[in-house]
Amino acid sequence: MSLLGAAAIRELAAALDLKPSKSLGQNFVIDSNICTKIVRIAGVTQDDIALEIGPGLGSLTLALLESAASVIAVEIDHRLATALPLTISRYSEHPENLTVIHADALSLEELHIQPTVLVANLPYNVSVPVLLHLLERFPTLRSGVVMVQAEVADRLAGNPGTKEYGVPSLKAAWWAEVKAAGSVSRSVFWPVPNVDSKLVAFTRRASPGDESLRRKCFAIIDAAFAQRRKMLRSALSSLYGSSAAAEEILIRAGIDPTLRGEALEISSFYSIALSEPDNV
Repeated sequence: MSLLGAAAIRELAAALDLKPSKSLGQNFVIDSNICTKIVRIAGVTQDDIALEIGPGLGSLTLALLESAASVIAVEIDHRLATALPLTISRYSEHPENLTVIHADALSLEELHIQPTVLVANLPYNVSVPVLLHLLERFPTLRSGVVMVQAEVADRLAGNPGTKEYGVPSLKAAWWAEVKAAGSVSRSVFWPVPNVDSKLVAFTRRASPGDESLRRKCFAIIDAAFAQRRKMLRSALSSLYGSSAAAEEILIRAGIDPTLRGEALEISSFYSIALSEPDNV
C-alpha cells in the first residue's frame, strides 16, 4: 500500500475537476506522515473497526486501512463518496475492507458494523457537534483522535478554572476523557487554512447516568455558561425560577453557590442535576 502525497492529491482533485469547498470545510491532508502519526496516536490495531468522518480524497483512509480490520468512511460530498472506493482500489491492497457511506455525519444514527475507534479530520465549523453526536450515538467507540481547529481543541481539552474550559469540555467529558495530542502545521493541508489545527484524543469511560440525567446536566451546563462570569446561583436562576431556588439546589448538591461554572468538573454538574426537586 502507498500513501498519498501532495502530487497525488492534486492529481486526484484534477481528475474530479474538484475545487475544495469552503462551505463543507474541505482542507485535504497532503502529508502522509501526519496521517501515519494520527493513526499511531489513536492506537489503531487489527482488531479495530475504524470510523472516519470526512475522508475527502483518502489520505487518512489509506493510513487507517494499513492498521485497522476495516474502515467505515462517512462523506457528505457525493463526488468524493463516489470517487473514494476507486482511489482505494488503486492504492490499497485491501479495498474490500472499506465501506463508504454518503451522508452527513450529524444525521448518522446507526451503522451495520459497530465502530471501535474514531479517527477523523473534522470540518472546523461542525467539529464539536459531530464529535458529541458520535459519542452519544455509538457507545462502542472506545477511543479516537480527531484533528480540529486549534481553538476548538483547546476548548474540548480544557481544564477547570481556565478560559478555554466550558460547554464543549464538559459535554465531551460526559462520555470520555479528552486530552490534547499535539499541534498540526498548516502546511499539511491543501488549500492551506488560515487557522491552526491540533489533535485531540479521547478515551471512553462509563457515563455517569442515563439519558434523562444527561439532558438535565446539559441544560445546567448551558445555563451556567450562558453568562459565564455570573456566580452559579445567578446563572442558574432562569433555570430554577429564582436565585434563591438555585442556591438551595446548589447547597443540597454540596456546591458553593458563589462559584462560577468554570470551577466545576462534570461530576459536580450531575450532582446538581440529582439535587433538583422532582417537579423541575
